[in-house]
Amino acid sequence: MQLTLKHVPFLFALSAALLSSGCAVGPDYERPSVQVADSFRGAALLEGWKQATPSENALKGEWWTLYGDEDLNALIKQVEVNNQNVAQYVQRYRMARADLSSAEASLFPTVSLNGQIGRSKSGSLISNRSSLQGQVSWMPDIWGKLRRQAQSNRASAEASLADLANATLSAQATLARSYLQLRVLDKRVSLFDETIQVYENNLRTITNKYQAGTAVKTDVTQASQSLDSARSSRAALKLSRAKLEHAIAVLVGQTPESFSIPVRDAELPKVPAIPPALPSSLLERRPDIASAERAVAAANESIGIAIAGYFPDLTLSASGGYSKNSLHNLFSADNLVWSLGASAAMTILDFGKTSASVERARANYERTVAAYRQTVLQALQNVEDCLVSSVNLSEQLKHTTAAYEAAKETSRIMHNQYDAGMIDYTDVSSRDASRISAQQNLLSLYSSSLENSVTLIESLGGGWEGLAAEEPGKAQQ
Repeated sequence: MQLTLKHVPFLFALSAALLSSGCAVGPDYERPSVQVADSFRGAALLEGWKQATPSENALKGEWWTLYGDEDLNALIKQVEVNNQNVAQYVQRYRMARADLSSAEASLFPTVSLNGQIGRSKSGSLISNRSSLQGQVSWMPDIWGKLRRQAQSNRASAEASLADLANATLSAQATLARSYLQLRVLDKRVSLFDETIQVYENNLRTITNKYQAGTAVKTDVTQASQSLDSARSSRAALKLSRAKLEHAIAVLVGQTPESFSIPVRDAELPKVPAIPPALPSSLLERRPDIASAERAVAAANESIGIAIAGYFPDLTLSASGGYSKNSLHNLFSADNLVWSLGASAAMTILDFGKTSASVERARANYERTVAAYRQTVLQALQNVEDCLVSSVNLSEQLKHTTAAYEAAKETSRIMHNQYDAGMIDYTDVSSRDASRISAQQNLLSLYSSSLENSVTLIESLGGGWEGLAAEEPGKAQQ
């Protein structure tokens, strides 16, 4: 449908009126509701627990400092800089920001400038032509299509930023778990080194007794078996440590062959104490929840974009400039040329294509709502699992510690009885195996407790300190 020049002032006035009234077809966004209790059920199992309120502040920031390990602090800071998975999400966010800038630019007129100079010959006639003209084209956003597209791209950019935060948190948590496992393995290897030294001394002593005729051959073979078993277990632990070291190298963006973490037989990091008040509103800071909620917002705007397909698109254009057969005195009133125009276009019959687009947009919106709610439910499960595991691991540690102390005392008594000639070395070897097993189980459980604490921090979106819970729609810097 082509409009005449006399309609242009009216169309400008109509466009301005509609835009100022904020006309935009389609539903306005409202965050989907999710039924979430004020606190976690698993927190009630913790000693010293009290009812928490969603308004309480919770800690977030450099959560890894809770473990008090300078090597861990230094490694985690390399994740944001060198981790290649995080680097991919950085570039995805840059792309999303560029899409947003492009969508916002569509709300404004397009201005272009064309210049031309030429000389042509037709038969005996030679002519010159010079011109300089500017054009302005604008598509008034009468139905809110362009504004909704910009809002959709903004929500997508915020979701992309949340995805970046989630990828960073995931890499940091994975590194922390791997590092803490590695330090426990250092301790376990060190204890096997001490055990192997004791077993070597036992084997020499028993061999000397056997050669002197005061011990039997089976005592020697039992001592040798215990020594070889301890050496085998130590080798398996060293293999596990090497693999963890390789994994950490990749997480900090380095090649495994050029990266190493020195062995350290020091006191193990402490498991952070879970605070007595743990509101479920902490989940609102989880970047994956923020991303899912922003995806819902973007999908909602897509409905309005699809509905706008039922209405006509209006384009206003204007051009002006100078044109003459020569450059001399080009910029004069006599050489002025200009034009104004307006056009409108709409689909009359598309056999349900626009209706299908609207239906698809609505279905996609409902899909993102379901995905958002599922993300929240999964987050609740993750936290509850970690809280229950924390209580259970604490109970296991208490009983395993008692079992280790008992096994250690039994082993001491058995060695004294063997030295006094009261029992065979088979009994001593069996008690030593039980003591080593209890000791290694104790360290393994402690490692699980450290890992569970990291997983809990990750499940809460980065800990429970420092920063009040944010709205999911506010992307995290």
